[in-house]
Amino acid sequence: MIVGLSGDEAVAYGVKQADVDIVAAYPITPQTIIVEKFSEFYDNGEVDTEFVPVESEHSALSACVGASAAGARAFTATASQGLALMHEIVYIASGLRLPIVMAVVNRALSAPINIHGDHSDMMAERDSGWIQIFVEDAQEAYDATLQSFRIAEDLNVQLPVMYGLDGFTISHTLQRVEMFEDLKALDFVGRRELAKVRIFDKLVDYALDPENPLSLGPLSLPDYYFEHKRQQEEAIYRSSETIKKINEEFGEISGRYYGNGLIELYRIEDADLSIICMGSTAGTTKEVIDRLRADGKKVGLIKVRTFRPFPKDDILKGIRGLKGVAVLDRSGSYGGIGGPLFGDVRNAINDLKGEKPLILNYIYGLGGRDITMEMIKGIYDDLESEEKHDLVSYVGLRS
Repeated sequence: MIVGLSGDEAVAYGVKQADVDIVAAYPITPQTIIVEKFSEFYDNGEVDTEFVPVESEHSALSACVGASAAGARAFTATASQGLALMHEIVYIASGLRLPIVMAVVNRALSAPINIHGDHSDMMAERDSGWIQIFVEDAQEAYDATLQSFRIAEDLNVQLPVMYGLDGFTISHTLQRVEMFEDLKALDFVGRRELAKVRIFDKLVDYALDPENPLSLGPLSLPDYYFEHKRQQEEAIYRSSETIKKINEEFGEISGRYYGNGLIELYRIEDADLSIICMGSTAGTTKEVIDRLRADGKKVGLIKVRTFRPFPKDDILKGIRGLKGVAVLDRSGSYGGIGGPLFGDVRNAINDLKGEKPLILNYIYGLGGRDITMEMIKGIYDDLESEEKHDLVSYVGLRS
């Protein structure tokens, strides 16, 4: 079924088809359409979902924590200051190993107040223990919605997932979206299967149940806290294989593959130069690459789809043999050296054997400022030039 949907609407339809037990959310631009659209499904009786319009984003995620801990499939959506307000509960959700799914419509953090898209909101949560996926367009927003429930609820993972779509660029842009029929979508997502834990002499569901009392999130002092966090870290690294497997399964029934699920390589096989980026900028970069290829330029793209777990080994395979790499960050790391994606990529490149490529950082698009095809072409030109380069440059910044 092919329809015209904005990114926000595509997410709402995906949540509807995933047969979610509870949606708890608070409206915030540019996420509001997701919740509004889903509330229409609820009001029309199209979903069998508990819809909870709470008084704040902190409450929204708190409600999801309680519901997920009781065994429900839970979803919420937010952006920017809303995600910042959830910060305390974000860590609780992952520490309790609850497979909550959250759509984040990426928006700049205040101050000054800005309602447009950059990645600063999700970057503030990059070490929170959530899986993080960045999508390129409305189609991938829909597909990532369905995939995220499978990833989060996998018994080898049992971690929450947040996936980001660039504010307004994706959230409010009408695009062609190919959707599954309802039953096919639900067949792919399946029903939530509860993990098992041992209570004294028996195995019980990892869920709040008066018949089998559990304590979730009790006091954990130095004698155990470290081990709990290490288990969490192991789970997020294990999720890499789950993400790859689910990407493959999804591709078999839809014809849509997102690289190997972690990264997507575009015309990289014989490239000399490559951009590494996340989100909607990948789509613009692909168009620039096609035009430059027509002029004989050997350029390519490494699109990072999952920022957490960070796909170090996959990126290194893509980088091997390149002469120059430009890492594009749509957020800053104030007081650090370059942006967050650049820091991780540069760290990974240290493990490359032999000659390493030139690696530069370009910070762009803060507060929703456009990045044009001409700017992207300029980045490739900069990589190709033999002039002295600044390690970190700012694209589209007025001097």
